Amino acid sequence: MMADGSADFTKATGLTLDLSSRGMGLRSNRYSMLVVDGVVKTLNIEGPGKFEVSDADTMLAQARQVLG
Repeated sequence: MMADGSADFTKATGLTLDLSSRGMGLRSNRYSMLVVDGVVKTLNIEGPGKFEVSDADTMLAQARQVLG
């Protein structure tokens, strides 16, 4: 897990979600990412209002596949 309080990482990766119209400002989309030795191996971006691909079960399955 990584904090991104100023949204610099989120902006750099294009994973921003602008909720200014709701008074919440710039946020990060919901996603999970598996990074091995600084290389992104999987990136799972959730659809609006969804929680299907960034969950622990998905990440564990991907880690098993990638890391063997």
